[in-house]
Parts: sequence; structure tokens; C-alpha cells
Amino acid sequence: MKKNIFVIGLNDFNLPLLKGIQNAENYQFHPLLAGEDIYEPSVYRVQELMDKVRGQLKGFSGKIDAIVGYIDMPVSLMVPVLCHEFGLPSASLESVLKCQHKYLSRLEQKQCIPEHIPQFQQIDPFAPNPLDNLELDYPLWLKPVKAAGSYLGFRIHSPQEYKQAIETIRGHLKRISEPFNYILTQDNLPEDLAVLNFDHCLAEQIISGQQCTLEGYVYHGELQIYGVVDSIRHRNRSSFARYEYPSKLPQSLIKEMTSIAQRFISHIKLDNTPFNVEFFWDRGKDKIWLLEVNTRISQSHCYLFAMVDGSSNHEIMVDMGLGRQPQFPYRQGPYRYAAKNYYRHFEDAIVTKVPAPQLLDKIQKEVKDTRILLHVDQGTRLGHLLEQDSYSYDLAWIFVAGNSRAELRTKYGQVAKAMGLEFSTPQVSPENLCSDKVPLPTLNEPVLLPDFDPASKSAVIQI
Repeated sequence: MKKNIFVIGLNDFNLPLLKGIQNAENYQFHPLLAGEDIYEPSVYRVQELMDKVRGQLKGFSGKIDAIVGYIDMPVSLMVPVLCHEFGLPSASLESVLKCQHKYLSRLEQKQCIPEHIPQFQQIDPFAPNPLDNLELDYPLWLKPVKAAGSYLGFRIHSPQEYKQAIETIRGHLKRISEPFNYILTQDNLPEDLAVLNFDHCLAEQIISGQQCTLEGYVYHGELQIYGVVDSIRHRNRSSFARYEYPSKLPQSLIKEMTSIAQRFISHIKLDNTPFNVEFFWDRGKDKIWLLEVNTRISQSHCYLFAMVDGSSNHEIMVDMGLGRQPQFPYRQGPYRYAAKNYYRHFEDAIVTKVPAPQLLDKIQKEVKDTRILLHVDQGTRLGHLLEQDSYSYDLAWIFVAGNSRAELRTKYGQVAKAMGLEFSTPQVSPENLCSDKVPLPTLNEPVLLPDFDPASKSAVIQI
């Protein structure tokens, strides 16, 4: 009989990738939650979502073999709770929180890998004068203890920028923190974790360098890394430009990063789960910094693994959900390289033209093995988009594959140009003023890529 795999947030982009994994004919994939319930809702109703999922699962007449998910908020915290309730394999909620709560995670890292983390402190943005409690020197990075995609994250260079960032965070943090505090009420948490909350921020020393992500899993205490993806940022140093696979980094460096990840993951007793670990390598100082650990596969990398290795890393997620050792293929895909590109706009605007579905289909057929996920419609006001980073707007994801890195850039340029997005500058009035975006930080170099189109303020040719 087919195994019943329940996938929280299953959508039309990920379903074909799931159906392309090894042994997919032996699985029946069931969606749990969808649409606005899970993808950047105006309000995260975590308790209501949990109750809704419980009802669906209890009403299922067959055997529940796995509950899995590939989304960060709120799925990564829902999965261990639900698996515990239904007696399914998963990491413990305690170990997941020691990754997902950024301040708690830094405290645990300080105990086992102190030489690979920056100076940090917890900040209460709702304190009467949070500037009084700041101990770190500028520049620093300020972000919520739980968020995704650099949402409400700021590079801070002065007290003025700090105050501006705090005001923005105060206006939006409760949307995330209050619903997620429900997770901390679960009765299987130790008392020292149950007293935590998500109403705080993490301030930490700026770390930088070449960024990469190690994708792996832990099975019965044994850690395995199956791929390394380079994360390439725009020259504002904050907004992601693309993820590219495989990594350019030397194997000796990857081996050292793997050892660092192993020390932390063993320390917090994270087990029976996929994960990904983000690192910076400061080449000049030959210094490795650990940025964060996520207790899930990265859906941003799924297409990349499918194109290069022959199967999406959804396969790892499914195997771990079933409680068995993955047997992931290596370099059996049709291409040597693959990338996820972020089509971004760097100032508020109104989208005046988007490609019709027929044009998107035509582009994806003509530029072979390309996938486009468009996030905006005609008339979209960029300043009203949810969960954007603090310095840009994410308009589309463009996935490409090729047999050279140059081919990746060429394909991205063809796709982005053919899409033909157009924008107009909105009229500024008290009624429609969007003030959440902060100015780009002052840097020594221009905040433009060499192939950036200054006329539209969008990266539309190559990155």
C-alpha cells in the first residue's frame, strides 16, 4: 500500500518536484493547509492552524505515515509538535527551538562553538528606551528572534538608524511574535524554555564573507551533508541575488564547516530531521562564521538538487518523515549547475505590466528547464507587499539550469528581459505613503550591480 505523506503547505510548484523523487510511486501526498493560511498571511493564526490540521489528521480514515513541511514560518515549529502528538518520527520541539529562536540558539552556540559566532545580545524593542540597553558597537545587525527571509532585519550604522529600525519593528513584530508564543505553551517543553517568548530582537556584530548553505540531515545521531549551495547577495550586502549549486568553495573548507555544524547539532541533541546551516567565510581573515541553523530542507534549493543530482531534496524530507535512512543520488541530474535568482526592485513602485500566463509558459518552454514564480500582479503596490527584506522588493523567483555558470547568467537574462515587467512611481500622499522601507545603508561602493538597469531600478539582465 502507498505511504500517506501529509505535507503542510503543499503547492503547485513543489508537488511536481515531490512526484519526481525516487520511489514517488509508493507515496500518496496529502496537502495540509494552503494559500493565505500559510503563505505570508496578514496574521499568523498558529493555534487556529494547529487545530485545523489536527482535525484533518484525526478525520483521516487511513494510516498516517509522515507529517512533513519545507516552509519556515510557521511550519518548522508546527511539524515537531504534530509528530509528537501522532507518534511519528521527528526532532524534539526543544532541539528545534534551540535553532529557531535566534537568541536561544546563540546562547547554545556560545557553549560549544564560541569562536564561530559574533558578539550578540537580546533587545526588547518595546522597552521605553531600548537604546539605553544596547551594548554592541556600530555597525550591527538587528532582527527579530524569529523571522524569515531577512524580514524586519536591519543593518544599523548609527543611533538614528537604530531608532528608525526599532520604530518599524514595533509596528510589525507582534504579527509574528504573539501567534508563535503559542508554540511555547506545549506541555512537552522544559520549564526553562517555556518561559521564553518571541517578542524580542537579536542584535549582533556584523559578520560577512562568502555565504553558503550546507544541506544535510541527522539520522539516529549521524550527521550527513549531501550538498552545499552558494548564497550570493546584491552589493547592498543584505538582499539575496541568487542561490547557486554546486558551491565554489574548496572541500577542505566545507569539511571544516561540517565539523562546526556537527558540534552544535550534537550539543543540542537535534536528531531525526533534515536541516540546513548557513555560514560566512571571511577569506581575508580565514574565519568561519555560523549564521543560523534551520530544521527543514530549503525549498529554495529543491529545483537545484533536482537539476544537478537527479532528485529534489524533498526526498530527504520524506525519508526522514518516514524514519528511514535517505539514499540520495549524487550528480545524476541533466545539468552541472542550477540557480534560483531573485528578481528585485529597489524602491517603492506600482507594477504597471506583468507577463500573461501564456507568455510565462512560452518563456519556460523556450528557455529549457526554466521555472518562474511571479509574486506580483498588475497594479501591485510594492510597498504593500508582506515580509520583504528592509532594502528591496522580491518580485519573482527565476530558476535556471545549465552546464556552465555563464549559461546560468545568460538564461536568467533572457527570462528576465522577456518577462517585461514595468513600473510607475506612486504619488506620495499621507494616505498612501509607505514608510517601512529604510534607505539603503551608506557604503563605500555604489549599491548597483554592474549589470543593473538603473532606469527601472530592477535587476533585469544578469546577476
